[in-house]
Amino acid sequence: MEAKREQAVVGFVVIVVSALLIATILYLSGTLSSGLIPYRAYFKNAGGLSPGSEVRYGGGPRIGRVKKVAPDPKDPSRMEIDFVVDPDVPVKTDSLAKIESTSALGENFLGLHAGTDKGSKAPPNAILPSKEYTSFADIGDMINSLGPSAQELLTHLNDRVVELKETIVRVNDLLSDRNRENVASSLSNIQGMLAENRTPIKNTLAHVNDASAKIGPLLDNFKTTSDKANDLITHLDSVVQDPKIKESIAKLHQTLTQANELMGRLNNIMDANAENLDEILDNLRAVSDNMREFTETIKNRPYTLIRSSSPKPHKPGEGSAK
Repeated sequence: MEAKREQAVVGFVVIVVSALLIATILYLSGTLSSGLIPYRAYFKNAGGLSPGSEVRYGGGPRIGRVKKVAPDPKDPSRMEIDFVVDPDVPVKTDSLAKIESTSALGENFLGLHAGTDKGSKAPPNAILPSKEYTSFADIGDMINSLGPSAQELLTHLNDRVVELKETIVRVNDLLSDRNRENVASSLSNIQGMLAENRTPIKNTLAHVNDASAKIGPLLDNFKTTSDKANDLITHLDSVVQDPKIKESIAKLHQTLTQANELMGRLNNIMDANAENLDEILDNLRAVSDNMREFTETIKNRPYTLIRSSSPKPHKPGEGSAK
C-alpha cells in the first residue's frame, strides 16, 4: 500500500509540474493571451522571422508575437508577416515596422516604431508601412557590386601617378643647376638694367611732370588771348566793309576757334595723364624692388619655385653618422 501511495503521489506531482510547464510555455508564446490586435506587414526579406518570433515596440520589451510568415499570394517576391500586439500599444497608421536585432549575433525580432502625431490609431488587420531588412548577404552583394568601380578607380589612380611622375621629372629638369644659373643671370641683368636706368627714367618722368604743370597756365593764357582776339575780330567785322578783309577776318576767326579747341583737348589729356605719370613712377620703383627680392630668393632658395616650405635643416654629424 505504501508503495502504491508513493507512486500515486509521484504521478500527481509529475502531472502538476507538466501542466504548469505547458501553461508557462503557452503563456510566454502568447497562445493564451486574449484581446490581441492583429496587423500585417510586407518585406522582401523576412530576416529569419517565424511564427512565435517576438514583436517589440521602440526596441523595448515584448508587446506581441508573429503568427504567420508566408509568401504574399499576390506578389511572390515579398513575404507576408501577420502579427498580433497588445491592445494598449499605440500603433498608428504611419507606425513603421522593421526587422531588427539587439546585437550582431542576436535573434531578429519584428520592431514597431512610433508614428507621427498626425497619424490616427491603426484599426485591426491594418497593413503597416515597413522598411526593408538588409542582411549580411545584401551587404556582401553591395560590396561585390563596387568591385568594378573600385578597379576602374585604381586604374585611373595609377594613370595619375604615372603622369605625376613625369611632371616631377620635368620639374626636376626645369630646376637643374644650369637652368637655375640662367634664370639667376637673367634676373641679375634685368636688375642691373633697372638700376642703371632708374635715375634717367626718374628724371625724364620728372621733367615730363614739370612740363605738364607748366602747360596748364600756358593753356589758360592762350585761352584768354584767344577770347580777346575773338572779341577784336567781332568788332572789326562790324566796322570793316571790304569783302576781302571780311573774308580774311572770318578765316582768322575760324583758325582761332580750331586752335582753342585743340588747346582744350591738350589740356584734358594732360589732366587725365597727370596721375598716371606718378603711378608709373611708383610701379617702376616697386617692380625694381620686387625683381631684386625675387633674384635673391632664386639664388638662395631655388626650391621655392615648387614648394613653399623650407627643407629640413641639416644637423652637423648626420652625414658622417650614415
